[in-house]
Amino acid sequence: MRTILIRAMLITKNSVVSFHYTLNDADGKLLDTSAGRDAFAYIQGHSMIVPGLERQLEGKKAGESLLAIVPPAEGYGELDPNLVHKVPVDRFGGQKVEAGMQFQAGTSEEGDMGVFTVIGVEDGVVALNGNHPLAGVTLHFNVEITDVRAATEGGLSHGHVHGPGGHHH
Repeated sequence: MRTILIRAMLITKNSVVSFHYTLNDADGKLLDTSAGRDAFAYIQGHSMIVPGLERQLEGKKAGESLLAIVPPAEGYGELDPNLVHKVPVDRFGGQKVEAGMQFQAGTSEEGDMGVFTVIGVEDGVVALNGNHPLAGVTLHFNVEITDVRAATEGGLSHGHVHGPGGHHH
């Protein structure tokens, strides 16, 4: 009788990886989770997820679980104080402005739109933060890898993952 060795595929560049995750901040506050949804799928090595998580998933295989702690520099970046602006409330055309609200605003001559979150309103001045909401946050990803497979050429050329049966429109 011949023994057939089945090797689990390891996560390497161009692997299509599916995983379930729970994302908490350093204090344990829940930020995001895939619970109750389909597993999240991405292609390794294509910057589709934050760099620190991608790096820590390299070489793992389906069925493995890990806690990946990702510092801000490898996550959504450090907080950039230059992206915090104070704006007179009258610029908002009389609408009610409260902390937590988000606005799109042009940030440069080219008219690039950035998303700004209101972090405070005081004495007729609105403080806006244009950093990613998770900038400056150390991310704690609890990850359970559910599937690792080779990417199809089609999947690579499109730069995204195809479900079973190819494209769905």
